[in-house]
Amino acid sequence: MAHLIEKMAYAGQAPWHQLGHALPPKQPIEVWAQHAGMDWSICEAPVRYLAERSGSLGAIQTVDDHKVLYRSDTKAALSVVGARYQVVQPQTVLEFYRDLTEVSGFELETAGVLKGGRKFWALAKTGKSAALKGQDVVHGYILLATSCDGTLATVATPTTVRVVCNNTLAVALRGISQAVKVPHSTRFDAQTVKHKLGIAVSQWDSFMYRMKALSTRKVKSHESVNYFLKVLCQSEPSDAGVNTPGLANERALKSVQALYEGQGKGALLTSAQGTAWGLLNAVTQFVDHERRARSQDHRLDSAWFGQGAVLKQRALNHALQLVA
Repeated sequence: MAHLIEKMAYAGQAPWHQLGHALPPKQPIEVWAQHAGMDWSICEAPVRYLAERSGSLGAIQTVDDHKVLYRSDTKAALSVVGARYQVVQPQTVLEFYRDLTEVSGFELETAGVLKGGRKFWALAKTGKSAALKGQDVVHGYILLATSCDGTLATVATPTTVRVVCNNTLAVALRGISQAVKVPHSTRFDAQTVKHKLGIAVSQWDSFMYRMKALSTRKVKSHESVNYFLKVLCQSEPSDAGVNTPGLANERALKSVQALYEGQGKGALLTSAQGTAWGLLNAVTQFVDHERRARSQDHRLDSAWFGQGAVLKQRALNHALQLVA
């Protein structure tokens, strides 16, 4: 089976079911670049084609408003993009963290390349953490990711990781993601992004205050059913006050309900058992670890950048409505 992850490195506990190359803590950026498969550059070339003339080959033509992006090491083509497309290099993503790791106490934890080099990322622990009831610990991270095929802007996202189960969740307040996005029509400026992230990271305490509120919000059985239906099926309560599945994904509903009721990692902690925090983490564990996927790296791509990320954001929004 083809894998999305071409290469990946990590420090600490192995993520995503042992994917990646283990590194000792506090390695320099150059070591990360080598072992994460990010020690190459994106090159550019004109788009050309060979035109036919009356059944025979004609002159080579050039497409002026597009360019080909390809890898410096393998020469493999990555994508065809507009002439004004601003490339962000793999090394640029890692260099973003150099001063953060050397001066500000950040620690790189994972980095890697997806889809043959079309997408790459790095994730670093910020040093911020909080404990909910029963020593349910959540750490703060910054995820920086980009693509060179138009599928993803360059995005710096404050992210949380729940230690007991490695569930990931993007930081959001009032339903709004705190991510900083730089479209590829604009030049990526690391210092500008860090300045904006300073505001986002300062929201950590406010975000964790809301997570602690979720951990104290007791949930009744009908509320849990309605919550999962809203999140997984985007359905609304009927006149009787109870959701009905309709064309719902019953397999997913049964899975998250079982995770919530005790099968999920950390589900029986005081912070999660019978609470809105438990509801949220049942969905995040489902997306990050249980949801059907062609492979673990397909699941990672979805959980961070695709439909899984959308599903977790919806789960967070509906959970926050329970404590509004």
